[in-house]
Amino acid sequence: MAYTTINKSTAHHDCNLYQANGSGKTISGMEFQPDMIWTKNRSSGSYIPAIVDAVRGGTKKIFTCNNNTESTDANAVTSFTSDGYTFGSSGSFNYSTDNYVNWCWKANGSSGSANTDGTINSTVSVNSTAKFSIVSYTGTQSAGTVGHGLGVVPSMIIVKSLASNDAWYVWIKGFSGTDAIFLDSTSAKGSHSTYWNSTTPTSSVFSVINNTGTNNSGGMIAYCFADVVGYQKHGTYVGNGSTNGVFQYLGFKPEWLMLKRTDGADWWGVWDSKRLGYNPGNKHIRVNESNYTEADKDVDQLSNGFKINSTDTAINASGGNYIYMAFGQSLVGSNNVPCTAR
Repeated sequence: MAYTTINKSTAHHDCNLYQANGSGKTISGMEFQPDMIWTKNRSSGSYIPAIVDAVRGGTKKIFTCNNNTESTDANAVTSFTSDGYTFGSSGSFNYSTDNYVNWCWKANGSSGSANTDGTINSTVSVNSTAKFSIVSYTGTQSAGTVGHGLGVVPSMIIVKSLASNDAWYVWIKGFSGTDAIFLDSTSAKGSHSTYWNSTTPTSSVFSVINNTGTNNSGGMIAYCFADVVGYQKHGTYVGNGSTNGVFQYLGFKPEWLMLKRTDGADWWGVWDSKRLGYNPGNKHIRVNESNYTEADKDVDQLSNGFKINSTDTAINASGGNYIYMAFGQSLVGSNNVPCTAR
């Protein structure tokens, strides 16, 4: 069993479901201020998945299904509150009477503070308990390092240039310093020295080089995560191509799960425990596609991990290589409350 000091995952990460009203709306009753919000319209593929955060500001959107630059939407998140957030008529959050899901993470409840750990100064908002940080920096387009504030080696880093049409660069533990995979693309993992200056992250910094995708002088944002026993985990698995598929032990019930094949071209899928669905027919959303809403896919969310029950090559090709990113509730925390499967 996995024991953790994070007794309630909803104090650091949560999912919100709601129906739009087309004007203004406030989400409240959360156990934290959501400093990063990843939103998706569930009713229409016309409104594509977008991320806002408290460091850049809630009206600054970036879209995970394309490589577009940051855009300003005055009707997106107009305020972050101690237990939620408010938004206007933005199509990304509140179109007509459509249904939405928002995935939210807690940093430190502010717009960040200066970090001088690297050769490139950064502004960092960090949740040191849950090991999540939002990192804003201005690139130099020369080799350098950026402080991430986690205090431990990251297990996943997601980076986006705000001022150039560059891909979303993703590094995950198990990758080398020349490996990256792109969140906005179906493409397989690539390898190049210009991604991370051929250097894996340390407990204080990650490395960049003369690449506008990770080191643009027009501005950059990075979302950094590290494993926390019983709460979040990042890793890899190998598919078996069977309907009696792979079981991946996490040590907690995955309330939010993202999967991606790394040795072939396939979609990025996200499952969560709030949208309707039951094992094995849990619904997923493809966050790299502009016109995708949600559909059933055979991934069981269990009390201590997840199990694949599909031969879909996106999640379980025989011999296929995959990465996962998972957040959830501990199997048994120090409060001794057990979890059950979905």
